Amino acid sequence: MNTTSLNTAQPERSTSDLVKAAVSGWLGTALEFMDFQLYSLGAALVFHEIFFPEQSAAMALILAMGTYGAGYIARIVGAFFFGRMGDTIGRKKVLFITITMMGICTTLIGVLPTYAQIGIFAPLLLVLLRIIQGLGAGAEISGAGTMLAEYAPKGKRGIISSLVAMGTNCGTLSATAIWAVMFFFLSKEELLAWGWRVPFLASVVVMIFAIWLRLNLKESPVFEKVADDTDNAAAAKVAMDKTHSLGAMFTSKSFWLATGLRFGQAGNSGLIQTFLAGYLVQTLLFEKAIPTDALMISSAIGFITIPFLGWLSDKIGRRVPYIIISISSIVLAWPMISMIVDKSNDVNVIMASIIVIHNVAVLGLFALENITMAEMFGARNRFTRMAISKEAGGLIAVGFGPVLAGIFVNMTGSWWPIVVMMIAYSAIGLISAIVMPEVKDRDLSELEDAAEAKGASAIIKGVRSY
Repeated sequence: MNTTSLNTAQPERSTSDLVKAAVSGWLGTALEFMDFQLYSLGAALVFHEIFFPEQSAAMALILAMGTYGAGYIARIVGAFFFGRMGDTIGRKKVLFITITMMGICTTLIGVLPTYAQIGIFAPLLLVLLRIIQGLGAGAEISGAGTMLAEYAPKGKRGIISSLVAMGTNCGTLSATAIWAVMFFFLSKEELLAWGWRVPFLASVVVMIFAIWLRLNLKESPVFEKVADDTDNAAAAKVAMDKTHSLGAMFTSKSFWLATGLRFGQAGNSGLIQTFLAGYLVQTLLFEKAIPTDALMISSAIGFITIPFLGWLSDKIGRRVPYIIISISSIVLAWPMISMIVDKSNDVNVIMASIIVIHNVAVLGLFALENITMAEMFGARNRFTRMAISKEAGGLIAVGFGPVLAGIFVNMTGSWWPIVVMMIAYSAIGLISAIVMPEVKDRDLSELEDAAEAKGASAIIKGVRSY
């Protein structure tokens, strides 16, 4: 058994092409995470009154988070469907479809009737839009990460791919800033009457520009190399048929390692950006501006954190930064959360604690995630496996995590479940980082996944030595 790579020279791409790919990935990811933060903060702060007004405060928050989770169930379906499509017909076409689906649904949330206007049909329409939106989002960030990794030159993949991660930061920052402005200028009555619609309607500007840019984007050079190769066409076809089956994917060590990495980051994101914001406001009765302002400042600081870690991973590899950040997340979980939930602390201490844990446990891990996962998979299954591993981890950790956190916190009457869940998420990511092979600057035209290719190489070396 040999690690298979392709003989055809990789199509050349100009610096202009690379810039377009980078901006396209950044914009698409920004739109996805703008929706992520628009909805997560909306669910935590106002949707429980707009779409679930007849429930108790605790149950309304759980239902709002459950609606949020519905999108994540759809994401894993979209990851498989569009990921497979991206590995067969190309990255560019799929990324055009996903950005259009996401953008339209995000905008339509802004024109939904409320529960007071049409009753139970209001939350049902919200769930429907979240599902359609989730189908597109399930492949968006993986497609953008795949495209940019396959465009970027060796030695600079980490720093260039960090642009995709910074797209998440831009989306989070923009959405949080919009909500902060809404809270500052509008009364509660105005916010509930019409103000909540503004953030969703504003996203149409990003959508239009992102669609235009993707129409003018060239296909990934690695995908073209694989598709155009004649000497290895049969081998590539066999590799695609085998590795695209669910059975082959679920027996892949690389797939489970990537899922573990994603689980650690996504779980922390769901707890900090989604559940914690709602818990502080609805249960502990903090001012709404505290979590929104803290996350906005943290996202701004992330413009330094994310590219620095991308650059660092280009210098020392992907594994060591992953391990260090995962350990830091475990160590910081209790002291940071305990300071955040203590109302006797100065508001600046509370906000600083949110900023620290968000930059470490969420943004720090995400800075490394896209390029690491892209390098772990082979050329013929990269889009599919990266998308499904991301969304499998996201479905459990982000889709259901905030709901479970709400249930556990409500049952115990304590904030301890948040700490326990954060440590568990980070520990899973840590174990995956320790076990994974180093993938920095791996040849992305190889057809096999990194862990499997490493195992095959070891066997061949052993046989030759014998």
